[in-house]
Amino acid sequence: MSKVYILLANGFEEIEGLMVVDLMRRAGIDIKMVSITDSLDITGARGIGVKADITLKEAGDDADMVVLPGGMPGTNYLKESDEVRAMVQNYYDSDKFIAAICAAPTVFGAMGLLNGKKATCYPGLEASLTGAMWPGADYPVVQDGKIITSRGLGTAADFALKLIENLIDSKKADEIAQSVVYSR
Repeated sequence: MSKVYILLANGFEEIEGLMVVDLMRRAGIDIKMVSITDSLDITGARGIGVKADITLKEAGDDADMVVLPGGMPGTNYLKESDEVRAMVQNYYDSDKFIAAICAAPTVFGAMGLLNGKKATCYPGLEASLTGAMWPGADYPVVQDGKIITSRGLGTAADFALKLIENLIDSKKADEIAQSVVYSR
């Protein structure tokens, strides 16, 4: 069974984070909500409280993928965290999947992980995808090797399904989409 860590900071975009958690759990993927603070209690950008499964100190390098949801100021907290950057760098260096949606791909850009790679993000933040090749607004989800990025809340289902497709297969992603009445 695949294992995924989704990193939650106060001010994360709830739908971007919880859509990934929900659809992955439906697919049978072991996804852990990881608080980047010392508390399991996280408050999203719209004031929705979420209880994480573990803290970042309890997470390791044993997952197949690390996911960063966007939202503000959550993305800034992810970007400012030495521990988050170290984890993302470790997963990147270990040729594991790293994925981010909305503003969060700018974390990868700031780290120099997008040089020469295709990536996307929330409209207007493309300049923060340092070194990336932006394919244009027609692509809700962009994958370049083990890096998967997406544009925002409206693309959260497509993003989650792309992650499932990579960790299991497209048949499972289609099955999950159909089960929640989502047209791909």
